Amino acid sequence: MAEAATESHEDPSDETEDLGPLEPDDSGTFQQVTNLLNIMESESTKTDTEGAGFDMRKRLASVIITEKATTEPSVVMNALIRCLQVPEISTQRKVNIYNILQEIIQQEGELEERCVQRLVTIASKEMRDMLEMEGYMRAEVASDTLVALSRNHFSLVMYELQHHLKPLNLTEEFVIVTLAKLANGNVFEFMPYMGITLATMFTMLRLANEAKMRQVICAAMETFCETVQFYLRHLEDSVYPVMTEDQFAVKLFPMYRYFVTVWLRNNNPEVKLGVIKSLKPMLSLLLPNDDLREQVYDYIPLLLAEYHGSLEALFITQVLRQILEMSVITNSPVPQMQLHTIFTELHVQVCSRAPAQQQYSSQNLMEIVHCFIALARSYPKELMKFFLSQMEMSKEAVRVGTLALIRAVVSADEPKMNIRTIYLAVRVVKNTLSDTRSKVRMAILRIIGQLALSGFQDRIKGWGLKYVSVQLTLSTYKLTNRRDNFYQRDLEEKMVHKVTMDTVRIITSSVSGMTNEFWVRLLCYIMETDYTEALTPICVSLTNLAERQLHAKDEEANASKSRHVDLPAPQKLLARLLVLMSSPYKGEGRGIAMLNLLKTLSQSIAPSMADMWELEIPLLVKYLEGEMSRQRSLRNSLKKTRGSNWSLRLSKELNNQIESFDSPSLEKGFLYRALGFTLATGLEADKVEVLLLELLYKTDYSNDFDREGVILCFGLCARGQAKTVLGVLHDFEERIQESEQSWQIGAWRKDHPWRRETVKGALMVMYSCVASYCHPQMLLIHVDNPITAKIIHHYSSSCQDICLKLAFMKSVVQVTDAIKNIKDLEDFQFAQKATLTGIIMAIIKAEPTDSLVSPVRTMAMDALSYLSKLKPFYATEESSELMDISIHSVISLQPPGDNPVYERLHALEQLMEGLMQRHLDPKGLQEMVHLLEKWILSEKEWEREKAVNLHLHLMKIYVQSVGVCIPLKLGQFGGLVGLIAPGTCDSHRKTRLASMDVLASLLDLHASQTCSSWGASKELELEKCKEDLQGSDMEKIFSISSRISKVACLQFNCDEVVSLVQKLCENFGAMDLQHDKASVTWICTFLQMRVKELEDKVPEILGAILAHLPTVDHREVRRLLIEGLLLLAHYHQETVLTALLRQPLPMESHLTEVWLAVAENVPFARTMLHALMGRLQARFTPRANAASKADIWRLAAVDPLMTLCTIHLLVERMDWDNRLLDLFPDLVYTLLLQLGSSQGPEAVSPVLKTWRLIHTGTLPEEVNLQRVTIRSMQLLFRRLNSESLLCTLEEQGVWTLLESSSTFLQGVSQLARLCVQSPQGYYRQRLSELVLRGMASEALSCRISSTAVCMEFMSDPILHQEKLLKRAVLMLEKGAEQEDEVLRMLSLRALGNMALGAPRKVRQYRKLLLEKCLCSLRGPGVSTSVTSEGLEVLAKVLVELREGDLGSTFNAISEQCRAFFDNESELLRLKAFIVFGKLAQVVRISKKHFFKQEDPAPIPQPHPSCGPPGPPASSPAILSCVLQACMATMFQCVHFWGWRALQSSVDHSDAAAPKEMIGFQMTLCSVLTQKKPAVLYNFLLETMTYVKSNLSRIRIAACNLAGIIMKQMSARYLKKLDFPALRNSLQELQLDSDPGVWRAALETLNILDTCSQQRLLASPEGIP
Repeated sequence: MAEAATESHEDPSDETEDLGPLEPDDSGTFQQVTNLLNIMESESTKTDTEGAGFDMRKRLASVIITEKATTEPSVVMNALIRCLQVPEISTQRKVNIYNILQEIIQQEGELEERCVQRLVTIASKEMRDMLEMEGYMRAEVASDTLVALSRNHFSLVMYELQHHLKPLNLTEEFVIVTLAKLANGNVFEFMPYMGITLATMFTMLRLANEAKMRQVICAAMETFCETVQFYLRHLEDSVYPVMTEDQFAVKLFPMYRYFVTVWLRNNNPEVKLGVIKSLKPMLSLLLPNDDLREQVYDYIPLLLAEYHGSLEALFITQVLRQILEMSVITNSPVPQMQLHTIFTELHVQVCSRAPAQQQYSSQNLMEIVHCFIALARSYPKELMKFFLSQMEMSKEAVRVGTLALIRAVVSADEPKMNIRTIYLAVRVVKNTLSDTRSKVRMAILRIIGQLALSGFQDRIKGWGLKYVSVQLTLSTYKLTNRRDNFYQRDLEEKMVHKVTMDTVRIITSSVSGMTNEFWVRLLCYIMETDYTEALTPICVSLTNLAERQLHAKDEEANASKSRHVDLPAPQKLLARLLVLMSSPYKGEGRGIAMLNLLKTLSQSIAPSMADMWELEIPLLVKYLEGEMSRQRSLRNSLKKTRGSNWSLRLSKELNNQIESFDSPSLEKGFLYRALGFTLATGLEADKVEVLLLELLYKTDYSNDFDREGVILCFGLCARGQAKTVLGVLHDFEERIQESEQSWQIGAWRKDHPWRRETVKGALMVMYSCVASYCHPQMLLIHVDNPITAKIIHHYSSSCQDICLKLAFMKSVVQVTDAIKNIKDLEDFQFAQKATLTGIIMAIIKAEPTDSLVSPVRTMAMDALSYLSKLKPFYATEESSELMDISIHSVISLQPPGDNPVYERLHALEQLMEGLMQRHLDPKGLQEMVHLLEKWILSEKEWEREKAVNLHLHLMKIYVQSVGVCIPLKLGQFGGLVGLIAPGTCDSHRKTRLASMDVLASLLDLHASQTCSSWGASKELELEKCKEDLQGSDMEKIFSISSRISKVACLQFNCDEVVSLVQKLCENFGAMDLQHDKASVTWICTFLQMRVKELEDKVPEILGAILAHLPTVDHREVRRLLIEGLLLLAHYHQETVLTALLRQPLPMESHLTEVWLAVAENVPFARTMLHALMGRLQARFTPRANAASKADIWRLAAVDPLMTLCTIHLLVERMDWDNRLLDLFPDLVYTLLLQLGSSQGPEAVSPVLKTWRLIHTGTLPEEVNLQRVTIRSMQLLFRRLNSESLLCTLEEQGVWTLLESSSTFLQGVSQLARLCVQSPQGYYRQRLSELVLRGMASEALSCRISSTAVCMEFMSDPILHQEKLLKRAVLMLEKGAEQEDEVLRMLSLRALGNMALGAPRKVRQYRKLLLEKCLCSLRGPGVSTSVTSEGLEVLAKVLVELREGDLGSTFNAISEQCRAFFDNESELLRLKAFIVFGKLAQVVRISKKHFFKQEDPAPIPQPHPSCGPPGPPASSPAILSCVLQACMATMFQCVHFWGWRALQSSVDHSDAAAPKEMIGFQMTLCSVLTQKKPAVLYNFLLETMTYVKSNLSRIRIAACNLAGIIMKQMSARYLKKLDFPALRNSLQELQLDSDPGVWRAALETLNILDTCSQQRLLASPEGIP
């Protein structure tokens, strides 16, 4: 029936009929929409041929429909839906309709529920009816339409999809596709359904045999896993975390295992690809779990096996890399037994050519490299041992591939490989140094270069340098001695040479302490080689090497030692260099390289010419570089002042006069500035350096004026001498090395020794001043290094006192301001920004938070403000951290009453304003408010005041900058208001007023963005409220806050109300009682005003309140919150009830408090009890389709155990009176049904399985379905105030019977019987109606329980009196036809009880009764129990009937009884004899011919056992009953035979007495001898069959009866007996173990011998 209902619900024709006739306006709209759709459809066919004009008309038609929907959305939607239902509609038309519907949905948002419900149903059907390619297109757009609807109607769409997603039932393809889209677009809404969705999809895996379906499931799983990852990353954004990462992983692992073990083996490559792609997101959730990670390792061989298939290797390697890298991160390596397989499979791919079909071979190699790096971190020794074994092979490809992997291992990023791994790798490389093949040589050279780059220079000294030198010589020799026809070999050698040169360059620039041998080899190479292409890089390398060696020697203790290095003959070297420089433009800058080398080696080549070379060579270099860098204009300017020293002389004079003036003075200040200007124009830099150094040494740094003057002088000088100034500062720093313990330098100035920190502070400001004044281009070159680097160095190496901190902040501000003032910054990135930021943050953190010591905070925030404007800009996370630390530093300060705190607050405002400029959007606003939240909720008044004021400042900036341009995100407005609203009741006046301003700003912003009606009257009301907040009476303040909430409430949509309530609930307990009372006041106000509109949002609101209710300590606040809940329940009962019933067990105290509040309101509690009973009874009724949102919640699955516990609580706590007693029958009936379901197959329903997951722990033993149900029933009966009934229930053990499944029906029968017999039977009528309704249920357990109660009611006149008998009989008739044995027995027994409760009605229903009884006797496959029950009912019914009532059934009854006379079951024989006796009593003497026919079958015979022998385990008692019944029935039939002698014997005999029984047998045999000798003969033969019975009693009785028969038998029939066979049978009994048997056999044997002699005498021949 449920399926039929579903089909009818999905029938488009039905939906068309539901629309009803069109209104005139609707009809016009429908016609207009149809015409526009016709245009679109016709234009679609013309677009391909006619061009863009037709496409424009098609788009215009679509826009017209969409615009029409803005004014009449429901009408347009209904028209489009009706167009969808038109028969034989084209695919393109449907696609157009769905596309328009999607646009309308996105445009309108919330739509009419009925319209949405119909569209969901139609789109769902369209999505699932995918028959061909066009059907696929329709299904796709239908799916997209459902996804669009889910943004505002998620529950409806999800319900529809879940309705078609059933366990063990393979659903349609697009149901899964749409679920994946929903999960991707509605992460947090989908999470509550994720667990059941995954569980259901897991049951489908075995059913998905088609490749397409498997691909869809794999893609869906990929989306689900990515959704779960997003959810876990943003778990803090979720109101109710559904599951943890480990719980998700446990649910995913069975699917991962099935994918890998079953689907991955599929032959379809697309299925394989889908599976392997889905594994990556699954592994991201599985691998962090320690237990599951080990199980994942077990399936690695299955992944490796796929390398031999057709699947792209890249995808397998990506999964393997993910596993291996996680094993390194978690320090849980893969099992060692799998290593060789992994090594081999990966190594083969590196060393062999990829197959042609592999499209991603290069990416695969990169992934393999990462795999080997991970393996090297886990198993370095094993990996290098494997590499060594591979290197022993002679194949070039194997060696090259192995060396490439070793290089990758060496070049691994942070963390670098440990020394042990590098040592093993070097050992492997050394074993291949003798290989002369080009590719191997290049691979070794690259490894050597990589070792140098990666910081392992010590590992290449010796063997590595020697190998590089040999390869340099060898490759040069081969290239200079080329042979024809060896072009390929020459190309390879060129590559070797290039790699060698690159290695040399790397070594000379990175390896320190180079050996002299390598130095000589490079010099000799220049002297000897004819391969000129290598000269430039060799010269550059030698220059670097020489400078490093000379620098190393300069740092030695004796600086006066010779700087001579080992060289070839000086003259030879000079000649060689001059020759090579004759063509300076060849060889990629050879001339410059040679000149630089000559300058470097000048002291070693020609000391006498060194000074000249120091001057001339730089000019030559500049000349050569100038043409390359186009600096001709600068060179021409210098020529004009060549030879002039006027500015230098002026500089000396100015310098001499500085000491003539005191500090401070205007004259001295002028001298410092003039000296800076003149030095900036100087030509001779060395003399400028001397003057600057002299100035540095003679300055008194403890004098602020002199210090600032020198700093200014250096800055002005930097305008033209930036490099010189920086060089002087560097030289000055080196001469006063920081390694000296004392900075007391008295060699220059003994009158004022320097303090180390003072000099460092001055140097920092000097560098920043140079940055302020130097040319912008020079600034960009030197700002990172040395300017900013030196500033950082001096600060980091100082004591970092307050003066140094201030100097550092000043330097940072100057440098950043100078950079910011450059006009053409382009893409300049300030490299030192992160370092400076870190130092400043450390300074702010180090400042005391309880007092003001210095202006460091202000300057630090100013510095951060300047830094925030430079690239690279701060990321969102960095900005948040900066603001958080700055806010903490300022807001936590307790104001001393002066201005410094407010100055720092202003600096903080400026900083946050600067940081906010990069994030002026709703997300940025939310982030900043989030940072202020903990301070807004602080318990300290001054912190709240400053935080709210800062919030107000930021809101003003946001409103001015953004305004209506970027609307707030959905729900953001409510959250912002919810945070600040309780502040209107703050105890501090300024905080209240600031909160009011923030609130007004938010309301104004929201009104402008939503274009809502925000008139002057509302603004005036808010102004008045703000004035009233000036007072101090807290009661009035709460009232004013309530007024504010009423004004604000009108501006909220439903989503914003939800976010408001959630935010208010989240902050319960964060502050004081006033805050909580204000929050609950706002919540109650909003609920009272908007409760009717919140139907869709009730679950979220309810969830927020329930989640935070336990945290509320104050009783009054809890009471108000619960009242809000009850208000929601009054208007949205089903939704609230479902949410409450979905809470976990055991019931928590706050939930109990809610239900106690319900119990106090008796009328409402009565309503809730009806709803609770409906939830329990819904399990036994067909699932109906939801017609409204309330139906959706009413039909939602809940835990029956929670429902029962709630009923028990309400019944226990409610005050019962006469108005509530009418609930008794409904409650008893509902509890009986629930108790019955726990005994049958519904005991563990899918719903119960699902909701057991939310139980927080193991439930107490007494909290289970049976015990809670029975306790509730006991409580109900106690409410009746009937002590006698309670005592009877206890005495008869009814509750104990109900607890056991074996005695449950017995307990139900006794309970029903006592209820019927109870004097307080006013509830019996209602209970009777409920029972009859339960008998019609589709649930078997419900029908059984109801029938058991009805069975007792049938034995009472109640049903007849209430005119329910006919209905009950019809229901019992159906029950007697059921296949279930128990139900059939109960139905038959109930029908039989009609003879007790309504005997006069038996004749009326005789036909039905007799028919059902006969069906139970002769139906196919009828069990013994049913047959026995049918016979018993027949016996009851026959008592109330007459002969005429039987009709044709008389023969059928007698035949069935005769059939059971010989049945193996004693019980059936007993019942058959009883029924046959009742039948004999009913009929009159007119039926005597039936009992006098020749066939003895219809007459019960007095056999020893009254039938065939029963099983050995048969009870003697029941055999005795069978015998008595047989005799009684036979006596009833005697009068039909007409044998008076036998009848008189019956009248005077007792069938139970043995002697009388023997007498009756003798009389009967005597009569038979005379009347029916043939019957007596047959009777003897049948009797002899019982001598072999298993029961000794039957064997004795058979022997005795056989003897009696033989005595009475006539001679004629004695002749027919087989005496030898009879004798043998009786002689065998002589060996019986029972003495009574062999005595009876002996006696019968004697009788047999006597009869044998009589037969011989009667025979004429004397022989047998």
